Amino acid sequence: MTNTNTDIKQIAEENCMTEDRHKEVSDGHPENAISAYGTARSTVQGAPLSSEELREIDEYWRASLYLCLGMLYLQDNPLLREPLKIEHIKPRMLGHWGSDAGQCFTYIHFNRLINKYDLNAIYVSGPGHGAPAVLSQGYLEGTYSEVYPDKTEDVKGMQRFFKQFSFPGGIGSHATPETPGSIHEGGELGYSISHAYGTVYDNPDLITLVMAGDGEAETGPLATSWHSNKFLNPIRDGAVLPVLHLNGYKINNPTLLARISHEELEALFVGYGYTPYFVEGSEADSMHQAMAATLEHCVLEIRKIQTEARRRRGGPARRRGRAGPWSYCAAPRAGRPRGRWTDTTWKASGARTRSRCRTSTPTPLTCNCWKNGCAATSRKSTSTKRAGSSRNCVRCHRRGLDE
Repeated sequence: MTNTNTDIKQIAEENCMTEDRHKEVSDGHPENAISAYGTARSTVQGAPLSSEELREIDEYWRASLYLCLGMLYLQDNPLLREPLKIEHIKPRMLGHWGSDAGQCFTYIHFNRLINKYDLNAIYVSGPGHGAPAVLSQGYLEGTYSEVYPDKTEDVKGMQRFFKQFSFPGGIGSHATPETPGSIHEGGELGYSISHAYGTVYDNPDLITLVMAGDGEAETGPLATSWHSNKFLNPIRDGAVLPVLHLNGYKINNPTLLARISHEELEALFVGYGYTPYFVEGSEADSMHQAMAATLEHCVLEIRKIQTEARRRRGGPARRRGRAGPWSYCAAPRAGRPRGRWTDTTWKASGARTRSRCRTSTPTPLTCNCWKNGCAATSRKSTSTKRAGSSRNCVRCHRRGLDE
């Protein structure tokens, strides 16, 4: 590949210039416009990370992104210790770089909270072809090498790890069953939110962070699954913390939710029963601090809601209008129109993020046949049966005790 290093340097400079231009534009945007550029803007203020924590998290994030890029593009020369040649590049590339940056960013910041608060938590990846994000974390944590001993944490193992991704005889570009710990593949878009809620029912200590792509959010199943919070009981169930990853584009078009104002987007999700928190920008240090503060606030708010509900056990379990946390993070995309790398096209996937969670409980229904000695209280949808105008539980209905 002729003049490869010179070309890479030129592309990097063009990317920096593009980001600077978008930063200038975003600084002039009206207050209600959503923009993935510039210094971080967030609902929750604060800088919880020390300088050392900030440095370590940023370095870990950049290492994750290198692994993602290696999986997408390289089949040899994994550490670029020699000049890049055409034979080092995969002949066909599958996988979306754009969702990887935001997913790794969110995963790493949530992992900090798992360690800090000893959380019982899992991560569900929704964006299509976003497997490099979760695979990179498994490789860095050592889990992948434990399950697949030939994918060692050295140059030879990394070369095998890179080459197998979306390669004949290798693994798919989704979180396929071969991915250690995977319970959600993500290839058929639209089911990440419903699967996340399924993990926490009757699992009171679990917090599931789920990231949904903004293209995925336009599917019917995902648009409907936001209502899954209506079935969540903070007394006996865990909590879901959704992150809506608004990088601005789906596979071939701009996305709807990334093109509306803050007010409209917030009103939409308040209507669903969530409390929105926004994090958006492209400047790394400020984004790390904003995301760290926002996710920590969300986790503490979840615990507060659960503690209050469990302390009041026996009273009304669901109070209308009470919502849990949700956060949003936005950052640029990368694509290559007209032979030049840029940041704002559908040809790539970027890092806008949005998350929010609600924990609530269906209103309990007390059996009307209390005078017959029944003290049953149950969910109307599963344990009660209407007979005439009465609302007696299934047990009493079968005993013929309906009024």
